[in-house]
Parts: sequence; structure tokens; C-alpha cells
Amino acid sequence: MIEKMPHTILLHPYVTEKTLNLMENHNALMFIVKQVATKPEIKKAFEELFEVKVEKINVKHTRFGKQAIIKLTKDFSAEDVGMRIGIF
Repeated sequence: MIEKMPHTILLHPYVTEKTLNLMENHNALMFIVKQVATKPEIKKAFEELFEVKVEKINVKHTRFGKQAIIKLTKDFSAEDVGMRIGIF
């Protein structure tokens, strides 16, 4: 079990042209997360930090670290979250 603080689980957003398309077309964001973080911990941290509801989390391990694709429910907009954290 890792620390419960959301900012210790979600390290930073991963922004590329492909992830911007993901945000616009699939209502999802990609974040680099702590290696030991589980899907429920990532979901809880994201929901607490940005005050949104998460529909689904997909995780992949790359040479850049552990990446989480976080899909939001239809009630919330990934673009709004992206604006709040300064992606645009």
C-alpha cells in the first residue's frame, strides 16, 4: 500500500498529440503514475484531486514509467480537466 495523498500517486500528465486526440475523442486523459499504484488507488486519487467521476482505468508499463489512461464518465469533460491543469 502506498501513501494516500493523490499527488503522490498521480505524478504528472503525459501529453502528446495522440493523448490530445484521446482527450477530445474518447473523454480520457493519460497520466504517469507511481509504479506500485493499483487501478483502484489511481481512480480514487484522480476523483479526489479533480472532483470528477472515473468510468474506467487502463494501465500500461513503458520505458517512461507506468501510464494510466483515465476515462471519465459522460457527466464530466476531459477537456475541462485538461484546461484546469494547463494542458491547453
